[in-house]
Amino acid sequence: MEIKKILWPTDFSPAASTAESYVKSLSQKFDAEVHLLHVAEDLTQFEHYWGSGLDVKHIDDLHEYGMKVSGKRLEELCEKKLTGCPRYHIHIVLGDPAKEILKAIDAIGVDVVVMATHGMKALFPFGSVAEKVVKNSRVPVFTINPNTR
Repeated sequence: MEIKKILWPTDFSPAASTAESYVKSLSQKFDAEVHLLHVAEDLTQFEHYWGSGLDVKHIDDLHEYGMKVSGKRLEELCEKKLTGCPRYHIHIVLGDPAKEILKAIDAIGVDVVVMATHGMKALFPFGSVAEKVVKNSRVPVFTINPNTR
């Protein structure tokens, strides 16, 4: 199997960071690009929590702030943790995590996805995002259970 592009989705949780050593190892072994992906929550999906309806300007400001912070965190992750990787790329999108990861697989043309079995919001040992990605991905998905490390 040839690996030229690796997708590492992260929600910045300690669970997601367990994929780091695998991503580095694979990228060095295959001289592969690393594509870090963070999917920011789309706050409009929680409209029913706002009571009197959405304040679109407020939501847009929150999304913009979240994307800016995510970009800084991904750049920091690349600079501090992926120094041994030959090439890395940062992607930040807004939406449903599983759907956006699956879209990124095709859009970027990755050969493998490396991700934790669950993230920040996990209620079960195998999270819903990982399950959806594993079941629907056209490429291999290498999952790491953070509880066994």
